[in-house]
Amino acid sequence: MTFRPHPEATPREGKRLIAMAAWLLLLGVAGCAQVDKLKTRVSDSLGPHRTVKFTPAPQPAETRGPTGNSLAGIVNNQLEHGHYTEGEKALRRYLTQHPDDRTAKSLLQQLLVDPVRQLGSQWLPHQVQPGDSYSSLAARYLGDSGRFLILARYNGSTNPSILRVGRILRLPVSGQHDSTPTENANAKRAATVAATTTGSAEVSASSADSRPDSEPAKARAERLQGESVALLKHGRRQQALAKLDQALTVDPQLKPAEAAVALRKQLVSSYHQRAIVLYRDQHLNQAIALWDHVLAIDPQFEPAVIYRARARELKRRLRQL
Repeated sequence: MTFRPHPEATPREGKRLIAMAAWLLLLGVAGCAQVDKLKTRVSDSLGPHRTVKFTPAPQPAETRGPTGNSLAGIVNNQLEHGHYTEGEKALRRYLTQHPDDRTAKSLLQQLLVDPVRQLGSQWLPHQVQPGDSYSSLAARYLGDSGRFLILARYNGSTNPSILRVGRILRLPVSGQHDSTPTENANAKRAATVAATTTGSAEVSASSADSRPDSEPAKARAERLQGESVALLKHGRRQQALAKLDQALTVDPQLKPAEAAVALRKQLVSSYHQRAIVLYRDQHLNQAIALWDHVLAIDPQFEPAVIYRARARELKRRLRQL
């Protein structure tokens, strides 16, 4: 860069201006050198450029691994669906790693003991109401909701997750197998009174055992439907629904009696509503099974066809996640 003084400046002023310009130029060069030096020091202190990599914290040990390895997974995936043999094996494996888990021990015991011997042969009939489950009934009558499994086995359930409204369950009077003679007498008396006051639709322990095991399924279903019709004629609609439920459980394709057509439609509708609740709670296997039962009874029941298809599609999508 060449600095030229103003034409009108005197020689003395021109020299002064040139000296000042040279001084400013030296200051600028020194400043640049200082800035570069400062940059170098900062770079040396920070080190070379690094890429920060985020590593998520590991999950707690109890939440790792497939759900089926946890006690909740064993209950939800096996025991509640009636897969008792697989559930027993899974519980034994679980107990090898958690030998002090009282809940797991209790569940295993409920699988191994004779439920009638454990709970007693005397029982009271209970008509299933909306909201009932084996867990809630076990809490109410056995004092522990965790004993749902033995109560389900006591009633011969092959799928404890499904409990149809209107069904008649056997609830043990004692809940203990080692009752005293006085307690047994009181239990028998209570069962007899309950059977007398509730009518023939609700069987007592003695009458339940009187039916021959060799009765053909078709004949048994027709007999139960006949009893349902008789109860309906006497104005006992809820008991009639319970009997028809038993009949259709034995034979879903049972030909409907003329007097029971409307009752069957009501029962199918109640099955459907229960399946919708299960579907909304994402208990898809139970909901699909119940809609299968509905369509076995009434293949033309369109709401069940539609909802079952939705449940199957949702189940397929969840598997792909």
